[in-house]
Amino acid sequence: MKQIKLFAALFILFSGFINAQKIGVVDTNYILSKLPQYKDAEDRLNEQINNWQTEIQTLQTELDKKKALLENERVLLIGDQLKQRQKEVDDLDKKIKGMVNNRFGSMGELNNARANLTKPFQDQIWNAIKTVSEKNSLGIILDKSNNISVIFLEKRYDYTDKVLDLLLKNSGKKTTEQPAKSSNNARDERDRKLKNAQIKKEAPAEMRNKTN
Repeated sequence: MKQIKLFAALFILFSGFINAQKIGVVDTNYILSKLPQYKDAEDRLNEQINNWQTEIQTLQTELDKKKALLENERVLLIGDQLKQRQKEVDDLDKKIKGMVNNRFGSMGELNNARANLTKPFQDQIWNAIKTVSEKNSLGIILDKSNNISVIFLEKRYDYTDKVLDLLLKNSGKKTTEQPAKSSNNARDERDRKLKNAQIKKEAPAEMRNKTN
């Protein structure tokens, strides 16, 4: 009975704490998919994956041919000839399996590449979430893409677009600095050309005045 009362008290206390906090929800997977820099990096990674798969498929085709040829000629091979041919098949098979494991295994190059790909963007998203949470006085932020089932969510509690807008705004500042400089250079060049044109236009008149 005492345990039930203690549990009830703790539940009420925890519920009060949750109610006192302003909660927000974001979808980091959606945010990632909307970042142009991330999409470019992901496209490069997918291109590398396709190259790996093509290389492995080429070796697999070669292995299949070697196996078929060995089976057809097995009755004609004796002693060391048979051992050598079998070794070639086994070595190629081992090479393919090792390549698949090194590139696509749990500790392979693909997982490392994905981790390196997402980490800088995850840091950017975390900083943006922190800024948005401070600006909106949020005490708790949940990521609904991180194995959290959100059955219903009112739009006012979803801060995904706010975080994304902040990220795109910060990214836009970096990309617009150089064009602004180029615009100034273009304006200066235009002014210089107009000035030269004006000088050329006035020069004949001055010469005529001197001759008069």
